[in-house]
Amino acid sequence: MDDNFEPRLGHLRSRDGSAGRSYLQRVLHAQARAGGRKPGRKGFNGSRIGRGAVAGRLLGSRDRFSAYRQRRVVVKSRIIRINIPNGINAARAHMRYIQRDGVTREGEPGRLYAAEQDKVDGRAVLDRQTDDRHQFRFIVSPEDGSEYPDLKDLTRRLMTQMEQDVGTKLDWAAVDHFNTGHPHIHIVVRGKTDQGKDLVIAPEYLTSGMRERAMELVSLDLGPRTDRQIEERLRREVGQERLTSIDRRLLRDMGADRIVNAAHGDPLFQTLRAGRLKKLSALGLAEHRGAGRWTLAEGMDDTLRRMGERGDIIRTMQRAWTAHSLERAPADMVIADSATMTPIVGRLVERGLSDELNDRHYLLVDGIDGAIHYVDIGKGDRIELIPDGAVVRLAPRPTEARAVDRTVAEIAEANGGRYSVELHLRHDPSATQSFAETHVRRLEAMRKAGHGVEREADGSWTVAPDHVARASAFEASRARFAPVVVDTLSTLPLEQQVQADGATWLDRELASGNPEAVRDAGFGAEVTAAKAQRQRWLVDQELADDEQGRIVLRANLLTRLRQRELRRVAGQLSKETGLGYVETKTGDRVQGLYKRPVELASGRCALIEKSREFTLVPWRPVLDRHLDRPVSGIMKGGRVNWTIGRGRGAVGQLGNRTWKTVDPGRSRISSSHRAMSGPRAPCFRAIAAHAPSGC
Repeated sequence: MDDNFEPRLGHLRSRDGSAGRSYLQRVLHAQARAGGRKPGRKGFNGSRIGRGAVAGRLLGSRDRFSAYRQRRVVVKSRIIRINIPNGINAARAHMRYIQRDGVTREGEPGRLYAAEQDKVDGRAVLDRQTDDRHQFRFIVSPEDGSEYPDLKDLTRRLMTQMEQDVGTKLDWAAVDHFNTGHPHIHIVVRGKTDQGKDLVIAPEYLTSGMRERAMELVSLDLGPRTDRQIEERLRREVGQERLTSIDRRLLRDMGADRIVNAAHGDPLFQTLRAGRLKKLSALGLAEHRGAGRWTLAEGMDDTLRRMGERGDIIRTMQRAWTAHSLERAPADMVIADSATMTPIVGRLVERGLSDELNDRHYLLVDGIDGAIHYVDIGKGDRIELIPDGAVVRLAPRPTEARAVDRTVAEIAEANGGRYSVELHLRHDPSATQSFAETHVRRLEAMRKAGHGVEREADGSWTVAPDHVARASAFEASRARFAPVVVDTLSTLPLEQQVQADGATWLDRELASGNPEAVRDAGFGAEVTAAKAQRQRWLVDQELADDEQGRIVLRANLLTRLRQRELRRVAGQLSKETGLGYVETKTGDRVQGLYKRPVELASGRCALIEKSREFTLVPWRPVLDRHLDRPVSGIMKGGRVNWTIGRGRGAVGQLGNRTWKTVDPGRSRISSSHRAMSGPRAPCFRAIAAHAPSGC
């Protein structure tokens, strides 16, 4: 036998063409040759990407019958982008809201805690996330959460188990809420691993794995559910007008022709299915075909979800009636549709959270039409806080393009797709500088939202030919987050307006030639009575005349009331601050430090201080971002055109050159045409930084 052989040097080769393949690839190809699924990315949906994918699959594939024994826990998860405009500000607003008053059993503010601390500073938590890409938010709601005296231990064990499943330490903070029928936990998790990398958690773990872990822990604490508890819960579901677990099982068992059979091997489940199908038939969502066969309506699950949401809203309104001692008929309960609603004027009864995970809020308004309105106002950070009892006006947010958008499109079309203030003034000589700058602010808002406008280095703008359509899309996107416009007509409750020394909402209604239509019922009846009392007060103050039972208001009533209140409040503030009060008139320039808002019956004012004096001017929301900082503007038509927040700040004169700070308190400056340079540049930087005037 010849044992001699000649070795061939080089890479390992395979006669079947498998050289260079991994073992897994060879197994998959063998499976394909045997008639199994072909290898490749066909059908890939990304569900297994991220940490916790294995745990999510294993937990999600458990026996469904054993799941009936476990205590139910609802887990809602959401991934929030932080590295977008206003992303961290929205995260701060959410953190403030979950720590708001009245969420503990004692009605106190929420207490933020972490893995090893019972008290955590929410600001410090978010400061660590400022430069992160995203954060995770979870709401964990055990069905039997009321049996826990404290949810902290459950939360910590759940997060420890989650750390093991995803293979990294988690930076998290949580708040327990006991202000609803089901106690629940808000958990905020930083989107970074313990190695500082972006934390990516598998969708399977977020949708099912975390819930299964929570169910295990609650079942371990309280014991598995008994047959009696399971049966009682399922029997309660038979008559509910919402999507239930019985409905989900019916939908899973439904055939392609949407026919389902009421029969079941278990007598209990057959009874439940038959009873539920009869209830669905009464709701118009199922049709009996005979012999125990039923056809389920198209979109049945979506309809039941909406019915459940409506039922929750009705219960919310009924609780508000009881809490605020309101006497209204059920017919006077209105759930407003922001897309079709007419403007609503009334008293704010309550503000609440309709969707805690997505931070969507609602208002309950006792309208002058005699009805109580439930209005979804969208994201909570889009509407400022309004005190209960304030008089408000709600109107649907317009979704069409504005006149300003059409003007920009017209000017850009005439100038090769470019827009600037200079081009605007050249195109329309009658336009003013301040009017043209309102168009720039609109373009800046669209740019920040990513709606197809670009700002060039010279300050001009590149505008697309379909700018009007893009503006409409921009308005529609804003309406998704804030579907209504909320105007605070008066922060004073109605009863305080009757004798208020200022121009109140009642006065504006009395002086208006077109007052709001008031129904003589509910809050409308209260408004009618308050107007009569206010008229008598005005007569006593010699601001109106009683001419044979007919009340005639004096000329300039509103102006006189505003001035009276301003002088009174200014005197009080002068004593507090030690500064003199200077009245601002139309055309005057307003300059100084914005100190704080001042609530008046005539409306909110801004306190602007100089070194030896102060003034009160109409307030605008943009001011609150510049607290204790220099502001500048011109009083026109009862309001101030501010030059803050648009890359402009305090304006002044040095020699024969005009300068303005790009941002008050910062050292960048510019002239009307170019950045300052040359020998005087250090002086300009010192001025912008508030250096001594001797520079």
